[in-house]
This record gives sequence, structure tokens and C-alpha cells, in this order.
Amino acid sequence: MSQRELARRAGVSNATVSLIEQNRASPSIGSLKKVLDGLPLSLAEFFALAEAPSDPVFFAAAELTEIAGKTAGPHGAKAGGAGGPAQGGSPGAISYRQVGRDLSGRALQILHERLGPGADTGPTPLSHAGEEGGVVICGRVELTVGPRRRILGPGDAYYFESRAPHRFRVVGDEPAEIVSSCTPPSF
Repeated sequence: MSQRELARRAGVSNATVSLIEQNRASPSIGSLKKVLDGLPLSLAEFFALAEAPSDPVFFAAAELTEIAGKTAGPHGAKAGGAGGPAQGGSPGAISYRQVGRDLSGRALQILHERLGPGADTGPTPLSHAGEEGGVVICGRVELTVGPRRRILGPGDAYYFESRAPHRFRVVGDEPAEIVSSCTPPSF
């Protein structure tokens, strides 16, 4: 519907509709009611409309999606209990918090990993298509990629082809934190 047609139906000037549409005027409740009557849409329906889905850019810490809270047992990682996602400071805990909810059609997955003392991805190395990289924020993590092994500390980083068999294990008594990414999303 054109601005002119809406203005005619609502009984207001074309300039009023134009200014409202351009967000250059904030209509009074009376004017808004007239414009909505031209659609037709009630004030209650207008204020109840859900915001159109957007493509978020920023994510508060509470908005990260827990995708794999686990507690590591003596033989590697196993699913956590009903108490909710594991926290990275708990012995053997693994928490993977993903940036964004739906990664359909996305090429990159970003994780905030919290790993408790003794956390381990398991004795069987992981292997999948893509690439991954990350930076250790705190703690010490032993990373094995194929025949290579290194203990990484705060500020150390990694980047490798994910098809290479790989394993992560926290060493020492301190929890570890890693900010990582992989492409394509594979977790």
C-alpha cells in the first residue's frame, strides 16, 4: 500500500505518514490509532507484534548457547547429569558455549570453551572435515594433533586441519578456557 493510500484510508496527511515511516516524527496515540485504523490494525495488535527476526551481531554472555555441557570420567568425556550444563571450574567439566543459536547456512562456528581440571575429549582422537583454531585464555591444555603434542598456556594458540586426529586434555589443577572456532560448524 502506498503512503498516499494509507493517508487517505486513515484520514491523515500524506506528510504525517511519510514522517512516521522515516522515523522523523513520533505520532501521538490518537494519530497512531488513525494510521492503524487505515491498515486495519488495533493498538493492542500493533504493540503485540513480535520484532522481525534479525541477524544478530552482538551477544551478551548470557545469550551464548550451551551445546555440550559434559563431565569427564576416568575414560574420557561423558554426558553431564540433570543438574544442567557443567561449569568449567568443576573437576573434569567441559562446557562449550556457542556464539549464535542457529548456524544453518553459516560457514563458521565460534565457541567459548570452559574445561575443568582433568577434562579430556577422550582417548579416541576426534577427526572431521574442516579447520579449527583457538586461543587459550587461561589454564594449560595439552593438544595432540596427529603425531604432534604440545602443552599450551595463556595466550598460546593453535590452528590445524580438523581431519588430522586430535585430542584436548587439561593438565594441572587449574581450569582452562579457550576461545575457538571451526569451519564449517561441526560440533
